[in-house]
Amino acid sequence: MVTAMRIAAVLLSGFLAAALNAGAQVSAVRSVYFFPMGNNLEQYLAHRITSSGLFLVVTDPKKADAIFCDRLGPSLEARLNELYPETETPDAAEAKPGTAEESAGRVEQVKLQEEPIRFSSFGRGKGTTFLIDARNRTVLWSFYAVPKNSSPNELDRVAGRIVDRLKKDFKKAR
Repeated sequence: MVTAMRIAAVLLSGFLAAALNAGAQVSAVRSVYFFPMGNNLEQYLAHRITSSGLFLVVTDPKKADAIFCDRLGPSLEARLNELYPETETPDAAEAKPGTAEESAGRVEQVKLQEEPIRFSSFGRGKGTTFLIDARNRTVLWSFYAVPKNSSPNELDRVAGRIVDRLKKDFKKAR
């Protein structure tokens, strides 16, 4: 019985530490950028967030602390890699072995990185909105709210629900 209580205490302290860390990450968010979302929901969210004063909405993704999107996956990862490339030090590049196959692979990778990644908003979002840390690519917050239809009034209503929940959750974190 005592062992089970100790295990529960250790697990609970781990969850609390993770929650405090997530709260610290969320409280560091000052500016946000929006990737295209289904039914142009990002336009309504940007309006609601700007008018609430919750975050500064930026038009340059490189100036954003966090990014709103409505889907995760390879296209998001590729877009983040394009916007926030991982920098490699010159020493690390020189230290790599330089076989012809590896050099060809690096050239091909550079070519792939140069091609623009298509990021469409056509019919992809399924109702979940994510707030992602732009630098370390962790999901800081998410909320599920599906619009009943694609009318402007309904999209504005859903954006209002999302921002209300965001305020509530961020108030706890700050």
